[in-house]
Amino acid sequence: MKLNFIFSIFLTFSALLSQAQRIDAENISFQILKEPVNAVEASNRNYSVTVNSPYNITKEDAIKEAKAKHQELVDNYDKSVEDAKAQHAEKLKEYEADVKKLNEKYRTESEQYNKLKTVEKIAMNAMPPVLRLPSRPQLNVPQKPVYSDPDLRNALIVDNKVLASQIMIDGYSRGGNYIDISVNMERTNFQDNAGKSFASQPTKLVVKQGGTVKIDKNLFSDFEEIASSPTNEINLGSHEKNYLQKVIARINDILAENYGFSKIVSTVKLESVKNKGEYDDLEKAHIYVTTNLKKMQAKPDYTPNKTAFENLNKGVEIWKTTLKKIDYNDKKALFNGKIAAYLYMNLIRLNLALGNKTEAEKYLNEMQEHLVDLKLSYDQNYELKALEQKIYN
Repeated sequence: MKLNFIFSIFLTFSALLSQAQRIDAENISFQILKEPVNAVEASNRNYSVTVNSPYNITKEDAIKEAKAKHQELVDNYDKSVEDAKAQHAEKLKEYEADVKKLNEKYRTESEQYNKLKTVEKIAMNAMPPVLRLPSRPQLNVPQKPVYSDPDLRNALIVDNKVLASQIMIDGYSRGGNYIDISVNMERTNFQDNAGKSFASQPTKLVVKQGGTVKIDKNLFSDFEEIASSPTNEINLGSHEKNYLQKVIARINDILAENYGFSKIVSTVKLESVKNKGEYDDLEKAHIYVTTNLKKMQAKPDYTPNKTAFENLNKGVEIWKTTLKKIDYNDKKALFNGKIAAYLYMNLIRLNLALGNKTEAEKYLNEMQEHLVDLKLSYDQNYELKALEQKIYN
């Protein structure tokens, strides 16, 4: 009887072990060439750039501008001294008024304190008043302006040809006109708001592909903060140079996204469930995805990549089909919340690794709808927040 009971417990324990869902993780390293939004045949991968801007600044112009600003400071020096004295006089009046109020308050509090008996002072825990006066304002007279040649390393020395040379598409040859890039920009505009500096630089980007307009964008029309100090306290030349480079960088990013091939070298964590029999399809999906990721090469027009993608997507389709079988209300179900969690995490991780943020966000949103039922661990919640940041940043 005792042996039968022990044997029964053993069989029950073995059955529980056989139903347990063991999730293993594997890191897969791969490389891939991300295709551009607008495909261009290899024979037509050439471009030209035309920039129209008010910039035609030479070294002599930079020195001339520095001397003009110095002369402006010299011309305004006497007035700046008078303004400083006037401000100091106003602050003195405010100081004397504050001192008078504080002395009166101190005298009144002292009289009230002195009227109290010792017993009352102890009962009220009363302390004698203390007179605290503010510091007397000091006159700060501006120093006389002293001229120094501008640091040409930070000076904005640029013209339309220089700007055009900074705009490029990797993998394409400059000089053809199949991709025709036209940039029209204004000079950087500065303004003050709440003691901070803001800038804008309205820029029009038009890109034609074989004569057809593919990109037509207005950039940097809105003012954005560039410094926590007003414009009269910052080096406008240096900030204009930096802002102009920001505009060029944004144009290059748009061109790269639409026409460039970008090499992705990445490592992605993918999970799988290891129970034999019940999850053979999921095991097959894991093999499809991992083996075909490893086959991919970061080469343009590489034919084997197409086959690898097709086979990888077979695994992804199995994941998506399995998600439709999930029973979120039964922890003991074959396809329960634990299985759903690892599948959703796989889909989010994989799409992020492949540069597909839109797809990653789609599965993130689906997963969030079931978070109450999934009962994620601390580590899973921590990783999910990190994935969210990658999607939205």
